[in-house]
Amino acid sequence: MKTVACIIQDGFAPFEFGVACEAFGLDRSDDGVPNFDFRVVAPRPGVVESKMGFSVNVEHDLSFAAEADLVVFCPIPRAYWDRIDPLLLDVARAAVARGAWVMSVCSGSFILAAAGVLDGRRATTHWMYSDVMAQMYPQIDIDADVLYVQDDKIITSAGTAAGIDACLHLLRQEVGAEITNRIARRMVVPPQRDGGQAQFIDRPIPVVPSDSLAAVADWAVAHLRDDLGVDQLAARALMSPRTFARRFKAEYGATPAAWLARQRIIHAQRLLERTDMPLEHIADECGFGSAAVLRQNFGRVLGLTPTAYRARFSCAEESAA
Repeated sequence: MKTVACIIQDGFAPFEFGVACEAFGLDRSDDGVPNFDFRVVAPRPGVVESKMGFSVNVEHDLSFAAEADLVVFCPIPRAYWDRIDPLLLDVARAAVARGAWVMSVCSGSFILAAAGVLDGRRATTHWMYSDVMAQMYPQIDIDADVLYVQDDKIITSAGTAAGIDACLHLLRQEVGAEITNRIARRMVVPPQRDGGQAQFIDRPIPVVPSDSLAAVADWAVAHLRDDLGVDQLAARALMSPRTFARRFKAEYGATPAAWLARQRIIHAQRLLERTDMPLEHIADECGFGSAAVLRQNFGRVLGLTPTAYRARFSCAEESAA
């Protein structure tokens, strides 16, 4: 991925727009991060008004988006959802057709939905808008409980800060976990935030992360090679297995098993990038037990083999130096 087009139009949301600029537009070459040719584009170049009362001057039209490796669709005002600019629909369809990455932040997903590129796919949007999208586009499998969804090379994200999670998720696939961690560190955000937007939906009793579960999660990350089960984790939290599983899902947005599987994949990514350790040893270190199980889980989550991932993202020599 070398070129990124970020599309805005009148009424754009400044924070979500800033997320794309921060993730893909800054020069971080001094930290070993590759630069992208990042450009802000609009259906009609010139002054584009934000929803906060200030404007930006956009120099580029959509022609750059027609060639970009990644096209980012920023949120659009609700008043536009049923009358989206046809030029944006064409850009979305063309990007998907040529195999480019396509990402929407928050309500930008309504552009992709209107373009038809989400038909038959799983997607998400801000939880406040998920019911509206389901009514307008029943052919889309909408998951309102997650921070982002990737279906092939289309990534849709939930509201506001979930756009950061989606950007880092994409960067992990394009530049690897090590460099993505550097980007996240510069942004002062966690490189992998586990959980879902279900945590933020209005509830009679608000969910407050507990120190006991945080301590157990930290301990689990330090002991991934062990055979960890709900019973063992619940015992450390001084809870019954049933209570622990329920509390964990509420606070982390995933079952203990799913969360552990993701942490093991992330650890495997780091070891593949930083070391020349054999796959069998990595599998043991991460708690997969065998290289075959590592390959199966790695391929299911990341879409490529551990060997291919190492060939693409290895920085073992750099780490050794």
